[in-house]
Amino acid sequence: MKKDKKAADAVLPITATQAPRATKLRQPGAAAEAADGRERRQRVQAAETCLAVLKALAGLGGRASLTAIGAAVDESPAKVHRYLASLMAEGLVEQDRGGTQYALGREAIHIGLAAMRQNDPVRMAEPALQQLRESLQVTSFVAVMGNMGPTIVRFEEPSLPITVNVRVGSVMSMLWSATGRAFFAFMGPQPEVEALLARELDAASPEHRRLLHASKPLEQLRSEIRAAGCAAIRDLNLPGISAVAAPLFDYNGHVVAVLCALGASGGFDPDPQGRIAQAVCEQARAISASLGYRA
Repeated sequence: MKKDKKAADAVLPITATQAPRATKLRQPGAAAEAADGRERRQRVQAAETCLAVLKALAGLGGRASLTAIGAAVDESPAKVHRYLASLMAEGLVEQDRGGTQYALGREAIHIGLAAMRQNDPVRMAEPALQQLRESLQVTSFVAVMGNMGPTIVRFEEPSLPITVNVRVGSVMSMLWSATGRAFFAFMGPQPEVEALLARELDAASPEHRRLLHASKPLEQLRSEIRAAGCAAIRDLNLPGISAVAAPLFDYNGHVVAVLCALGASGGFDPDPQGRIAQAVCEQARAISASLGYRA
């Protein structure tokens, strides 16, 4: 028994000394994992900074000096230069012959063109139509300018739809509908649009003409709609129906479509400062931003 105890005592010191050694063997693995984690974070941070530099260059018009880009991303020119060199190696940025200006490169242009090709305003407006329908319980639609006038191309109805004689393919009045007014107030002068407006104005009833400015009806109406940010009507185009419409702009600032909400006048407030108009304008601004528009 004494011999066994001595043997056990002899073993204990060995076991005690081996435990730290086992821990030390695990430390290199933990250190490597920590180093890998730091490296991954550094790569992510580098990618984020690289993208920030590229976005800053785009925000500066696609061409800018090193100093201007550095100021835009709040980084030193030396640091920005390193990231620009990486972007140049990938063809995303080019440097002019003088070496003083950087510009978006061929690969960046290819990416931009691919994004533009899939920027369909009608498709991008579909979530907004559903949001307006569900949150406000209103009929909503998107219209584009066709050869006959503003034409509905997407249409959403609430769970309790109102009886209204407009559907996909319907052509809206240029002068008396909120949709038409949003087009003519925010889009640039176009001979076809001016001709439609002139025809509708000439054919207007005395009652409708009295709603417009006597000497400058179109100019005054355009000014009022632009000031409000949207076109709103009550019982004008369709009896018992009110509507609010806002323009959708593309990256060039051109009106490519109009977003409209309408409902029965008894429960639909078309006030440009009201809840419905503000919701329509908010959705229109979001869609325009997705199309590349910068106000």
